Amino acid sequence: MSRRCELTGKGVQVGHRVSHSNIKSKHRFLPNLQTKRFWSTELKKFVTLKVATSTIRTIDKLGLDVFARKNGIKLK
Repeated sequence: MSRRCELTGKGVQVGHRVSHSNIKSKHRFLPNLQTKRFWSTELKKFVTLKVATSTIRTIDKLGLDVFARKNGIKLK
């Protein structure tokens, strides 16, 4: 199972941890993914998605169907 938001595609980023003496070591920045059920008014059923918390806030603001339509995503 990949660490990727199913709606926005937000995934893992790679960078460095930098110490006080400027020594760099590899570090992975993981997205804050949550499994959440959303109600779709068009489908008239719950849809379970693995999404980032930033996406959850946007869906709460716009609604799932409007968000999917705006981003060209087909819900099943």
